[in-house]
Amino acid sequence: MMTQTTTHACCPTKVEDVKDSRFDLMVVGGGSAAFAAAIKADELKAKVAIIEHETIGGTCLNRGCVPSKYFIRAAELYHLMKQPPMPGVSATGVRLDWKRLMDQKDQLLEDGRKAKYWDILEAHPKITYLEGQAEFVSNSELRVNGTTLRAPKVVIATGSSAFIPPIEGIEQVKYLTSTEALALKTLPKSMLVIGANAIGLELAQMFAHVGVDVTIHEVAGRIAPYEEPEISEALAKYLTEEGLTICTCTKVLKARQDGKQITMTAQMPDGSQKAFVAEALLVATGRRPNTQGFGLERVGVSLTKRGGIQVDDEMKTSAPNIWAAGDCVDCACPSQFVYVAATQGATAAQNAIDDCCHRKVDYSVIPHAIFTTPEVAAVGLTEEQAKAQGLKVRTSVLDFHWVPRAWLSLDERGLIKMVAEEDTGRILGVHIVAPHAGEFIHEAVVAIKHKLTIQDLIETFHVYPTLSEALRICAQGFFKDATKLSCCAE
Repeated sequence: MMTQTTTHACCPTKVEDVKDSRFDLMVVGGGSAAFAAAIKADELKAKVAIIEHETIGGTCLNRGCVPSKYFIRAAELYHLMKQPPMPGVSATGVRLDWKRLMDQKDQLLEDGRKAKYWDILEAHPKITYLEGQAEFVSNSELRVNGTTLRAPKVVIATGSSAFIPPIEGIEQVKYLTSTEALALKTLPKSMLVIGANAIGLELAQMFAHVGVDVTIHEVAGRIAPYEEPEISEALAKYLTEEGLTICTCTKVLKARQDGKQITMTAQMPDGSQKAFVAEALLVATGRRPNTQGFGLERVGVSLTKRGGIQVDDEMKTSAPNIWAAGDCVDCACPSQFVYVAATQGATAAQNAIDDCCHRKVDYSVIPHAIFTTPEVAAVGLTEEQAKAQGLKVRTSVLDFHWVPRAWLSLDERGLIKMVAEEDTGRILGVHIVAPHAGEFIHEAVVAIKHKLTIQDLIETFHVYPTLSEALRICAQGFFKDATKLSCCAE
């Protein structure tokens, strides 16, 4: 099979249309990290080739952030129309057309691929997009479907895929990962979800909102186990109130398929074993780096125990002239975020093209969010992490019952925990569960990045009434009883 190159009009052509198989930089992968690397290299006047063996756009656009947030929003609207939170508002004739939603999702992704990838290539004509499976021949050569391409520098940005834990019988079960869950043609009546971190929680609630009976299983002692305990507890309460069943401290032992039903056996907290039955099983136990099958061992690229590519703080691998970025690497950032991947890609490319650059990625202040309803968002240190670093800290916790915008909207679900250094008042961490938490966490990001204090936050005007005003009220809670403050009180 001949290597194909895609013109910037979205249609593939044969490799002979590539007049010169030599490039300044080759990028393996076609997602966010890969495109960030290619665009940065193009800005530095390099001749670039992108090689992708699947659909352009990577996980985020095709199988991750974009389709999941679309369905989360659709399911939330359906849920709210069926159960309006205000007594004076009601809706009749509410129905769900899953097939139409799926068709709209497919169109949304097609539009996204054009606007965010094909049109970007159109704007960068020196970037050549190749379709095919890349394999390392040497540190400067890649074989793509039988054709050898050459460049003195290479960036690997191959992403990640779903991790499936060793569960007895799982290979014989038609289980779902997030990829299949976001492409279901029909909705199951019931679903078991293994894993209660971001992906598992988001999809579990989304399916519950559209009428699926959902049970979540988490091996840790609480859902969202990497969040502050107060955040996890509050979110569990909200999900349970919506009808989801949550089982923590449960270890999944085995699974089997019985016609259209799946039976999963789990070890419960008391040591007993219990069988759970549902029409669908979603495995959401994290992701693993895509590092196998394209010859990394041939060129001396070292992997970590987790299977990710080992890189230094400049995204350089152990192999000469090879850099890596995105979900395929193991680095100082323990989580896989698309915005981090893009920064890593640009950093890798800049260091590859400019030998004197030595650009580094600053992982010290990275926010994250879980897009449940209400959302979880956090940045900085937890109380436990701060104490582990030898810091003396104070904390303030605010229930959203005391946030004017929350109670006037008749939705008081929400909580903020703020961690500050005891002596200086410097803000070390902010942790939120609330509607739109992912939108207003960025005030905390700026505060932590620029080493602002509690007093700085208190003395900053906030629009009334807004949910983000909760940050100021929570900061006031270090000195005053927030339950006794009037609106906009000092």
